[in-house]
Amino acid sequence: MRAQPVLEVRGIRKEFPGVVALDGVDFRLFPGEVHALMGENGAGKSTLIKVLTGVYESNGGEVVLAGQTVRIGGPLEAQEAGISTVYQEVNLCPNLSVAENIFIGREPRRFGMIHWSELRRRAAESVAALDLDIDVTAPLNSYSIAVQQLVAIVRAVDVKAKVLILDEPTSSLDRDEVRQLFTVLRRLRDQGVAILFVSHFLDQIYEICDRLTILRGGRQEGEYLTSELHQGELVARMIGGELTGLAELADAARTEPTGKSFLRAEGLGRRGAVEPYDLAIRPGEVVGLAGLLGSGRTEAARLLFGADQSDQGTVKIDGAVTAMRSPRTAIGHGIAFCSENRKAEGLVGELTVRENIVLALQAARGWTRPLSRAAQDELAIRWIRALDIRPNNPEALIRNLSGGNQQKVLLARWLITDPKLLILDEPTRGIDIGAKTEIQKLVAKLAGDGMSVLFISAELEEVLRLSHRVGVLRDHRLVAELRNDGTLTPERIMSTIASGATS
Repeated sequence: MRAQPVLEVRGIRKEFPGVVALDGVDFRLFPGEVHALMGENGAGKSTLIKVLTGVYESNGGEVVLAGQTVRIGGPLEAQEAGISTVYQEVNLCPNLSVAENIFIGREPRRFGMIHWSELRRRAAESVAALDLDIDVTAPLNSYSIAVQQLVAIVRAVDVKAKVLILDEPTSSLDRDEVRQLFTVLRRLRDQGVAILFVSHFLDQIYEICDRLTILRGGRQEGEYLTSELHQGELVARMIGGELTGLAELADAARTEPTGKSFLRAEGLGRRGAVEPYDLAIRPGEVVGLAGLLGSGRTEAARLLFGADQSDQGTVKIDGAVTAMRSPRTAIGHGIAFCSENRKAEGLVGELTVRENIVLALQAARGWTRPLSRAAQDELAIRWIRALDIRPNNPEALIRNLSGGNQQKVLLARWLITDPKLLILDEPTRGIDIGAKTEIQKLVAKLAGDGMSVLFISAELEEVLRLSHRVGVLRDHRLVAELRNDGTLTPERIMSTIASGATS
């Protein structure tokens, strides 16, 4: 006889003004399992998590925890009930020690004062219980993001969590760090913890998850054993149809454009960031940059956009040496840059979709030549339709959109400026497979229309699918440039990353 669900929601409904985000959703989570919550951006995943953790109050249905109907009034009540959440952005205090972060708000006390030796002793025990080698006296910010994620999990488990919710925990981790995280998750699963795992990486879902629930349009599409649902069928159920056109992208990438370079970097570098490198990008060409996190991919791109100042080498645009003194200089020469950190460096959460879309064009015009409201409305509506941005309300606050739709808004902002070179740094990170496909098709179309594209992604299959050539970075150095002639494979790129050699 199967165990009783540790957590169950029945007929959950959540409404926002003009939008039904969850419509009668059912969901079950059993002890000792890793359960994936799947769906496109906007399908209701984040809303369901916020209902479970008391951030949102539902408009109908019930939450049942350990067989008892509960009303969760906020994240603290959820934690006290045994539901802990670790988000994509680690929500800890980097200036404090590991031990302080594990017990923040729950410090052991003696005579009214924090009992420091007891705090460190208990923190060390908590870390050791998950077989982790972490110095609990060290500042949290002395560790990588991966280790900080693990510390957040240690804290979540230490409060006696029955349910551990992980929201995109691997989006900023490399393969070795993901492997370390999964080792910890398997140990927790074996100890009886129920784990709700949200990720857009399908391979990871199939590696770590026992079951999965699919949401589509705010409703539960179904609940499945991972072993009984192959990836193609999973994607079809998530988006309501088959993905098409990706094979054609790979074929197009093998036809390398010819002609003069639009941009050429010669010996370009910045001490402490990226060693001098040469790179040329022709009109109609997609050049991919591959490498592990921290390899220098982003640093190389930022030099081309003037976001960071080079101290070595030159940039030539249409054959003429150009000093990239600032992003404004780059924009003036037809270069656009979509940052990997769309929330901190791209979008302005307090502004509307319309205001975010016209931001770069207004900056290029200068603030003494403001765009009229009618022009703003026309541009916003045109690009909302062109990129299928949802909801299609130009006055919606950007912070209320899903990750995939936020990414589309950022793309629209730059495409309005009619760039000659579009630099995309992790444009599909943290978005669903359907939105990824749309963005990949858009990149291929832009290149087909003559735009130059520099495409950076940690997903090697994605880089290969789109790129005519792939630059490989290792330890802040461009170690190889590989032609995507049909023989290039992810394994060969990984071998190049590992060895620093092309053979």
